Amino acid sequence: MSAEQTNRPQRIRVVDSHTAGEPTRVVVDGGPKIPQAGAALAKEYLRDHADWMRCALLHEPRGFDAVVGAFLCEPADESCVAGVVFFNNAGYLNGCLHGTIGVVETLAHLGRIGPGSHKLESTVGVITAELAEDGRVTVSNVPSYRYLAKAAVDVPGYGEVTGDVAWGGNWFFLIEGQGPSVRQSQIEELTNFTWAVRQALDASVLRGKDGGLIDHVEVFAYPQSGVDADSQNFVMCPGKAYDRSPCGTGTSAKLACLAAEGKLAEGEVFRQAGILGTSFEGRYQRLDPETITPIVTGQAYITAESEFILREDDPYRYGVEYTA
Repeated sequence: MSAEQTNRPQRIRVVDSHTAGEPTRVVVDGGPKIPQAGAALAKEYLRDHADWMRCALLHEPRGFDAVVGAFLCEPADESCVAGVVFFNNAGYLNGCLHGTIGVVETLAHLGRIGPGSHKLESTVGVITAELAEDGRVTVSNVPSYRYLAKAAVDVPGYGEVTGDVAWGGNWFFLIEGQGPSVRQSQIEELTNFTWAVRQALDASVLRGKDGGLIDHVEVFAYPQSGVDADSQNFVMCPGKAYDRSPCGTGTSAKLACLAAEGKLAEGEVFRQAGILGTSFEGRYQRLDPETITPIVTGQAYITAESEFILREDDPYRYGVEYTA
């Protein structure tokens, strides 16, 4: 057994929350010790040396596919209240706005911050979050943009599917007017469609800027009856889990596309609903003719404080699917 394995903790404390229905699990104590400051370096360390933590917290029997994890670390930027690394059932995420809102609510719950403006260091840049007195959180995301318009990919079983490729903290393929109806009753069909698109994207030459993998697929439609929003989406995330929230980075990518098309004015509010009917409010500030700063508002709710026990004799100490 390696020195790193013998130093693994027996207990990990977390705080759980949900943002518009999508869960976030924040590690607040007992996680791996990161040798250097900085979220980007912490992500590399967790991925290369401590992936057992992600598997233990998110795989069965302790987790399930929709849970997004957040690991708090020391930031390299001293203006930030914390660094954060986001991860899910399939690996490590570039960014996560519903998770950012969950982290802010968690830090407030722990008494580490109060209402006001706070900076978080993510692996793709510094994010500013404004915590209001009523608990709503407004996040100014990383610079976002549409990279390709009306790109086409051949999807087995569905034919040619067209969509925009945009960056909102993750790479997205945004589809409108194709595929199953965006309704809760169609979740299985939407899952099959978007996962087929994702696999086709992986097999194609289509990539984001600098070869970035397009690992999120987002389908849009006019909101179903009773949903107060401008648009409703279904978002397929890496790991074949759909987003229960409207997806903050996906909303950012949508705002970038609307700005590029001239369909949304700077500062105008756009209400994006998710598949559950919950919504985020989005607007943007223009940085240059092609790039915007998305500003997304939502609210998180604390659901649990837990201490997970990792017994040495437990065959699923690190999760059912842990293989390292």
